[in-house]
Amino acid sequence: MPPVAPPKRGLVARVGDVPIKVVYLLGAIVATVLAVMLVFVIFSGDVPKTDVPVQRQGAEVATVPGPSGSPKPSSTAVALPAAPRSLAYPVQSGTPTVVIGTISDLATGISYPRLGRPWTAKSFAPFAIAQRVGKVAVPHTVIASSMLPGDAPKTKPKTSADYRALAVRGARWTLRSQYPAGATLRWTGSQKVPVGQGWMLGYEVTYTVKGKAQKSRAVISVHEVGKTKPAMLYASIPQSGKSYYRDLNTLVTNVRTL
Repeated sequence: MPPVAPPKRGLVARVGDVPIKVVYLLGAIVATVLAVMLVFVIFSGDVPKTDVPVQRQGAEVATVPGPSGSPKPSSTAVALPAAPRSLAYPVQSGTPTVVIGTISDLATGISYPRLGRPWTAKSFAPFAIAQRVGKVAVPHTVIASSMLPGDAPKTKPKTSADYRALAVRGARWTLRSQYPAGATLRWTGSQKVPVGQGWMLGYEVTYTVKGKAQKSRAVISVHEVGKTKPAMLYASIPQSGKSYYRDLNTLVTNVRTL
């Protein structure tokens, strides 16, 4: 008598034969895709629909454009004073804006507070994510994150001094690209980031707009995120927005790596 063929198995039964490792892998892929989609959903109501370039790890220095007739950033080299080895960042004046959530910048690997109105999340090249107040004009009222502009260091930073030097490099980039030509700065803070490896610098920028001297208060912090090049958080508020100065303290004390 010929052997009897085994009965056909249903789909559910065959799924049970899939190795458990494959099931876990597929689940991880689906979770990652859903997390990325969630980030885009959160910002979809605020970010313009036009495509905006995102800061890439090896990108050259780029300026952030302002409207026609606004002051132009500098394209020349900028000399900076030596950053202090230690200088506590002072409490700024004003009332802090209410924190309404957390921005998790997956492109850089850091998170920091998402502030309520009048701050709004906007696409703002060359940064990965940005919050702004008011119109696009140099100097900007902005909080933004990206990888540190320029080439990656030849070796991965190891010490606080290494990260402090990279924070100075980032501040130099902002002086050239975010403020009117001829801008200068003085340091107002220099300290280790609150969590993990990295360094924060506070500074006051002086520049001239239409023949009048003006100032902005700014902070920049660089963070180790598992790569040779660190992530960067930058914020700047001109004197016209001095009521938001206290928001700089909110950022300094609450930035984290993912």
